[in-house]
Amino acid sequence: MSKNNGSSLAYRIISIVILLVLAFLFLFPLYWIVTGSLKTQQAINSATPDWWPKEFTLRNYETLFSKRTAPLFQLGSLTGPTVPGAIRWLINTVFMAVMAMLLTCVTAAMAGYSLAKKRFTGRYLLFSLIVAAMALPKQVILIPLIREMSSLGLYDNIWAVILPTVGWPFGVFLMKQFSEGIPGEMLEAARIDGASELKTFTTVVYPMIKPGVGALAIFTFINSWNDYFLQLIMLTSSNKLTISLGIATMQAENSTDYGLIMAGASLAAIPIILVFLVFQKYFTKGITMGAVKG
Repeated sequence: MSKNNGSSLAYRIISIVILLVLAFLFLFPLYWIVTGSLKTQQAINSATPDWWPKEFTLRNYETLFSKRTAPLFQLGSLTGPTVPGAIRWLINTVFMAVMAMLLTCVTAAMAGYSLAKKRFTGRYLLFSLIVAAMALPKQVILIPLIREMSSLGLYDNIWAVILPTVGWPFGVFLMKQFSEGIPGEMLEAARIDGASELKTFTTVVYPMIKPGVGALAIFTFINSWNDYFLQLIMLTSSNKLTISLGIATMQAENSTDYGLIMAGASLAAIPIILVFLVFQKYFTKGITMGAVKG
């Protein structure tokens, strides 16, 4: 008995040590970015790195918020007050990622449920095409995508970055896998009670796949936020840029300013951290459920 207790204690100690090492490795880049944004340019470019800033400065953030200005919003002829360009870029990025997240979760949940629980001609072929699309590089469909957005009058518009994300094949695949676990008896009982398809989805299906939707929300938000390539191709106007593109354009003017890059990266990391903290419970539960199903 004591031998088993000793083995269990040693296992827990080793597990904790490994987790602490992994946590340090994952958090260190974020720590380096935040502290680097508070260093002077000389300290950043020093051959001997300072693990902690010897001299704190906010000059990098001052540069970030003073180099460019843009209207807070622009709706047709209605223009909002002028704000620092970084604020407008951050608002653009948050709007893009949140809208992509919401629309993707809604459409993927409905599509996944239909593919899992509805019986119609071509269902397996359609799902096979969706799985095949997951392996298709975005660069392959770039030219047709640009022509499509241009024909819709959406080129150089934030919606040109949002809409291609809404049909994310991975989201449909993930939601289909979660929907497979819904008991058919519950759906049949809802139909017998006279519930419409929409009510069945909102009252029966959605509560059961909510963990999967939470996991998909995080995946979609991060995927949309970090999709620099599509943003670079679709957006050109200064007041429509995302935070990543905005920082890149400022770099063109100021050569390589690592302090400015780190300040912009620190600002851009805040929404991602907040979204993960909000959806962490669903994300963890969703991954656990997926592992149990597998």
